[in-house]
Amino acid sequence: MTIDKTFDPAAIEAKWYAHWESTGAFRPERPNAEPYTIVNPPPNVTGSLHIGHALDNTLQDILIRHARLQGKDALWVVGTDHAGIATQMVVERQMAQKQQKRTDFTRDEFVAKVWEWKEESGGEITGQLRRLGCSMDWENERFTMDEGFSKAVIKVFVDLYNQGLLYRDKRLVNWDPGLKTAISDLEVETREINGKFWHFKYPLEDGSGFISVATTRPETMLADMAVAVNPSDERYAHLVGKNVRLPITGRLIPIVTDEHADPELGSGAVKITPGHDFNDFEVGKRAGFKASEMLNMLDAEAKVVQTADGLIPADYLGMDRFDARKKVVEAIEAAGLLERIEDRIIQTPFGDRSAQVIEPWLTDQWYVDAGTLAKPAIEAVRSGAIDIVPKSWEKTYFNWMENIQPWCVSRQLWWGHQIPAWFDGDGKCYVAEDEAGAQALAGEGVALTRDPDVLDTWFSSALWPFGTLGWPDKTNELDRHYPNDVLVSGFDILFFWDARMAMQGIHFMKEVPWKTLYLHGLVRAADGSKMSKSKGNTVDPLGLIDQYGADALRFFMAAMESQGRDIKMDESRVAGYRNFATKLWNAARFAQSNGIGGSHSISAPKAELAINRWIIGEVVDTVEKLNKAFAEFRFDGMADAIYHFVWDQFCDWYLELIKPAFVDGEKQDMDAESQMVAGWVLDQILVMLHPFMPFVTEELWHALADPAAPRAYDLIHAKWPEPKAEVDAEAKAEVEWLIRLVGEVRTAKNELGIAPGAKMDAFVRDASPATEQRITRQQSALARLARLDSVTTGDAPEGGSVQLVVDEATFVLPLAGVIDLDAERARISKAIEAATKEAASLAGRLSNAAFVEKAKPEAVEKARADHAEKTAEAERLTAALARLG
Repeated sequence: MTIDKTFDPAAIEAKWYAHWESTGAFRPERPNAEPYTIVNPPPNVTGSLHIGHALDNTLQDILIRHARLQGKDALWVVGTDHAGIATQMVVERQMAQKQQKRTDFTRDEFVAKVWEWKEESGGEITGQLRRLGCSMDWENERFTMDEGFSKAVIKVFVDLYNQGLLYRDKRLVNWDPGLKTAISDLEVETREINGKFWHFKYPLEDGSGFISVATTRPETMLADMAVAVNPSDERYAHLVGKNVRLPITGRLIPIVTDEHADPELGSGAVKITPGHDFNDFEVGKRAGFKASEMLNMLDAEAKVVQTADGLIPADYLGMDRFDARKKVVEAIEAAGLLERIEDRIIQTPFGDRSAQVIEPWLTDQWYVDAGTLAKPAIEAVRSGAIDIVPKSWEKTYFNWMENIQPWCVSRQLWWGHQIPAWFDGDGKCYVAEDEAGAQALAGEGVALTRDPDVLDTWFSSALWPFGTLGWPDKTNELDRHYPNDVLVSGFDILFFWDARMAMQGIHFMKEVPWKTLYLHGLVRAADGSKMSKSKGNTVDPLGLIDQYGADALRFFMAAMESQGRDIKMDESRVAGYRNFATKLWNAARFAQSNGIGGSHSISAPKAELAINRWIIGEVVDTVEKLNKAFAEFRFDGMADAIYHFVWDQFCDWYLELIKPAFVDGEKQDMDAESQMVAGWVLDQILVMLHPFMPFVTEELWHALADPAAPRAYDLIHAKWPEPKAEVDAEAKAEVEWLIRLVGEVRTAKNELGIAPGAKMDAFVRDASPATEQRITRQQSALARLARLDSVTTGDAPEGGSVQLVVDEATFVLPLAGVIDLDAERARISKAIEAATKEAASLAGRLSNAAFVEKAKPEAVEKARADHAEKTAEAERLTAALARLG
């Protein structure tokens, strides 16, 4: 197959992905090989590929393709999450267009409609993952509501309940009044809004004065249960234990001490509303209030309801919380108890889907005893059973896990795993895997009603590493692929998903879920800001694939992924890696046109020529760099090693050095040794580059094969390089000397304005015998690449010249007849003066504290970059002037 002149990523991508999938290339079917397993963080079934997915899945695919090339039985588990809230919202929005709502149907009817939507429209993202080149085991795609997976979820709930690790309790949750359900912290988006700080005076019971408190939510004072002051605050020591009379309701509430009250903030006294504030809930518990005693003044829609003490005036009942806020402030002001109002920027929680202000709400929910489950997961990291990469995340992990709170796992939805709990008429609970089991526990004839709530999707996805492999059944996949080898995850879900998988995996499997947890950063906008739709700075990875190809986007992700850092999106670099793929494509075309093809050999061929011995050594060195980078999960190191080898050593130097010479305009044949070595090196490049750029490498792998002897297997199933050769120190020294000398000549020509193709003579002095031998051996290469007609040992003729020092030898290139020396000296001197002047001006600006502190950060950064550039330019030109003899 002749390689086309134009590199067209789109055609190649469509062809090869369909081929791989249809031939079962992604299936782990090497039963005698070492297993290697990754589970993909299951994207929401409602989702579409965003730039974070592109990063996460590219890194996983690099690891899985590399393992496959190493001959391992590589399994990449793929599936989607049922995404309770997100999916229910999608279907309810569609129903609203037909003037329907969920409550027009029975629960079973609505759930059936969701399944119908899932079958018809869900899973768009799986097609998009294919576009990215993800080599997942699609033949065993999983879904968190699959029958088998649901069986695992229900068993875990029942077992945890029976073990006393899951229970029902009244606690505060993030309540979304729009969706009318509890939501997780991950689904809460904190925004800064313009708000107010109201300062109220609460009268002391004995009439002796007031105590001032401040609040951003005046309406919650209707459910206040205490005023707290710091125990060290002497201003209030005489008031501790006394009561204040709450305005509007008239309820008496105590003044208590608690470290939560900051003496330096406001009056130092804070109102405590345990039923509507997370901090106040903990203060209330420390003050001795039981959850069952804490007052709740809002319903599921965040409208005012009567509290247990019945003291809220009737005209407040049924009011929206924000209307109640206005009414409370008016009443406090009318009573003369409004001290002052401050304008403040308030950190306010919003539901990320409903856009409603989230309300901390006291309600009965199901909780997992995360504190108990966390202990073995903490020990697993401490002992090294789980290796967190980078290590810097361990401190954060320990801090969160050691202070972990009970995990609320119930949601007030219809779509999801319905909680396997049934209640009798007295409210007694029976937990079992099915209704028959609950009935057996309750006794015959006892009427039971099932809990309508469903489980948080994080509860089910926490079982992903073993639930997808068939647990609770004993399966070959479970025995073979648990524990998984590595989990690749964004640091932002370390606690929502990763830590919970560690807890559940260790508890139910008695082994860690994965040996390595690799945490990557976020993909940010070019200026470093967080991407968001509201800012309009998101980037569509599919658009980048359409424009530059999947290989270019994948290589960008790898090259930019540096441990412990976020990635700044830079489309120009994606374009640059498209150019990299084109460079390889053109190199393959050159090889094909010169009779170079696939070598079909794993081991390095024997070679006599220094250039061939050198490039074999460079392959050995690159493989070692890649192996080390893979072992350390240094994705940027991997990309750097293969990029520079392909672009610099192979394309820019090796192919140039082995090009046939031209005699009288006729092309000569390439020597057989170089053909053989070049073919072998190209094969190693395609294998090493395949995990990063799978499409272009697979295409070239087959294109370079001899039509009479096609490849026996696809590149995806090739063998990772084992050159079985060593770096030839002598050849390496000689070729690197040649590269330095050619580079010096080219640089000097460029600096002096001499045409690159201008032929020159060179005279060398102080050369060692070894250098003289190299000059003799490399005369042809020096003539072709450095355009040196001759290199003569001895002194150069009198007159102007440029001098180049390479190792111990000095090469002198006469300039008579090539350039006007006086004019060149004047030109360079003038350029040095201009660059020095600009550098000094920039240095002055940067030394001005007012500029550095007040100018925009990007302006300061540009000034620093310009200063460095002008300084370097002045130094380079000064060196060029010194070269002129």
